[in-house]
Amino acid sequence: MSNSLFRKKSIETIQRDYDKGLEDGHPMGLKKVLGVRDLTFMGVAAVIGAGIFSTIGTAAFQGGPGVIFLFMITAITCGFTALCYAEFASRVPVSGSAYTYSYVTFGEIVAWIIGWALILEYAIGNIVVAISWSAYFNHLLEGFGVHLPDWLTIGYQTAKIKYDAAFAAGQPLTDLVYTNAPTIGGIKFIINLPAFIIVVLITILAYIGISESKKSANFMVGLKLVVLAFIVAFGFYLILHEGTTSNWTPFLPNGMDGVLKGVSSVFFAYIGFDAISTTAEECANPRRDMPRGMLYSLLICTVIYILVALVITGLVNYKEFDGVSDPLAYVFNKINMQKIGLIIAVSAVVASTSVLLVFQIGQPRIWMSMSRDGLLPKQFSQVSKKFKTPAFATIMTGLLVGIPALFIDDVLMTDLTSIGTLFAFVLVCSGVLALPQIKKDGDKFRLPYINGKWIIPLLAIIFIYLFKGRLQAAFSNLGTENYEEILFLIFVVVLIVAAILSFVKNYSLIPILGALCCLYLMISIPPKSWLVFFGWMALGLLIYFIYGRKKSRLRE
Repeated sequence: MSNSLFRKKSIETIQRDYDKGLEDGHPMGLKKVLGVRDLTFMGVAAVIGAGIFSTIGTAAFQGGPGVIFLFMITAITCGFTALCYAEFASRVPVSGSAYTYSYVTFGEIVAWIIGWALILEYAIGNIVVAISWSAYFNHLLEGFGVHLPDWLTIGYQTAKIKYDAAFAAGQPLTDLVYTNAPTIGGIKFIINLPAFIIVVLITILAYIGISESKKSANFMVGLKLVVLAFIVAFGFYLILHEGTTSNWTPFLPNGMDGVLKGVSSVFFAYIGFDAISTTAEECANPRRDMPRGMLYSLLICTVIYILVALVITGLVNYKEFDGVSDPLAYVFNKINMQKIGLIIAVSAVVASTSVLLVFQIGQPRIWMSMSRDGLLPKQFSQVSKKFKTPAFATIMTGLLVGIPALFIDDVLMTDLTSIGTLFAFVLVCSGVLALPQIKKDGDKFRLPYINGKWIIPLLAIIFIYLFKGRLQAAFSNLGTENYEEILFLIFVVVLIVAAILSFVKNYSLIPILGALCCLYLMISIPPKSWLVFFGWMALGLLIYFIYGRKKSRLRE
């Protein structure tokens, strides 16, 4: 039983098949059209999206101007992870991303869990992006004097939550969307129609072909980079000219604890650079170009996020961002520059569209890889003869994102997406430790080896010393339902084990730091999201044992 659960794919077999133009014994039917610039732009397209136009406001309210430190911490964490992804991409040049990487290092059951978790990152994450796109699109329409009915621009769940909150607080209910929406069959008809329509249109584009998607993504990235460069330059000019630098004081109003409270919002802004790895089969030289594309895009996006965070917290006091869903537009509207706010709304629509496109490209290719391995039905690996794309998987991804976007609220989705992504990152970083050492070959990427024998134990000692107060508090609350402190204690145990193993086995520093940083970010996510995540994982395991384990190609 255990052997069948942890059966692995062979890296040597994968590389041999790749050299023959095969993937898992199947002919590679996708077009090889992506280069370094395309991959870099695809990474920027995925990362510079809903985060910079939406969730950055929540993070700024909690951390103040010092939220830039959280961007730096997250960037370093993602940097360690990106290096590990790059190592895998140079060794396993096929579609599937973290799913395939886990299959060759940990085995089938872990690979399935990662594939299931990636649905949280791509599909459910796209629900959040689609809802954010809808909000900015409606703001844009209103700027041109077009007003859609409120009950066509918001999800039923969001409207009901606002109605229940107002009712409980004894506030007036007459102006609420839920109150004024039409009733059909005794049920309030409230849907987010723009979110559904954009998902349908993006799914059609992803279905038509990677070349068309590449051109569209490159155009959208170029446009939003120009707009963001203008916003940053103009914003700093206003801050210095108007003398509003006082908004940067205090820089850390709530300390580092406040900064870290925005981890879900900020990390959600970063997810997506790993989506590049799902396009390996369409990359002309994945061993060389894919690692470069990941690292270049991560560096560009980090600089942009830090500059934008400084601009919005310099123009407006951080306290004003409580509950603001469109912080960039809000800032310029606040200082009576509505035309700039309109330009930002256009850029936000373009940025969110590019994120949707990259994720709608990534998810079907993971499903295609899982189907080729027998863990999903064969329909998911069907490639369109005309367009050379994963046909059925692309359509199913559109349905999985589009239908929930009509009704659902996006608050919990952000945390769930971050957990799923961080979980995948932890296993990718850990998986690098299981790869055999090989010599550098030509221009292929190789993860630099830095011995963590002394460094990891030293960092563990420093961490425990700095957080000794929290450790004492956590031990004193062990009998209570303080789940945050329980998660913290679990992290400390993992840290100590990692330090011991690093000392004994001379583990490489970068993968260990990547895994530990991701784990620490995970424990900062609210416990209620963890409960939903565990429920999602339980459902995934049920499907695997009913279908995947019996149909696996490795079982044959």
